[in-house]
Amino acid sequence: MNETIQLLRSRRSAPPAAMSGPGPSPEEVETLLALATRVPDHGKLAPWRFLLFERDSRARAGEVFARIYEKKHKGEDASRIETERKRFSLAPLIIGVISCATADSKIPEFEQILSAGAVCMNLIVAANAMGFASIWLTGWIAYDRDVLDELGLGANERVAGFIHIGRAPEGREDRLRPALAELVRRF
Repeated sequence: MNETIQLLRSRRSAPPAAMSGPGPSPEEVETLLALATRVPDHGKLAPWRFLLFERDSRARAGEVFARIYEKKHKGEDASRIETERKRFSLAPLIIGVISCATADSKIPEFEQILSAGAVCMNLIVAANAMGFASIWLTGWIAYDRDVLDELGLGANERVAGFIHIGRAPEGREDRLRPALAELVRRF
């Protein structure tokens, strides 16, 4: 069987709690980002950018998440605040894919957003091809304007995904996949 087909068939997400290091080297990160950008991009707009969380910046981001969550959820249990603080401390690398879609283009905004989603998927496939585990997550932090402002996102920018990358034990169980017969219709 073709290696690419085998990779796509065997790809599984791994929860960040199952991840450990070492994460990708600087050269591997460069490769991941270069491969991520090889997506359909009508108009050659590059309507996305990257925000890397590695080493100490993961803990700094966690402090932002915990502070904002606590402010908005007065009286929340301390363990929940700690969960937010540790949100980015599990995987050795988190790559934020930031959608920079604009309505000021001849390319429909929706197509630009889809391009950012394709970047996320390329990152996941490339990470798995390089022997890493990965998962594409969003969560409340991807939609909270206070968080986005603290992370440096502009008013027109949105998080397409936070791609967590690390090492995880092999043999992750597959989830039930949808039945194609229920999804496919011929015109």
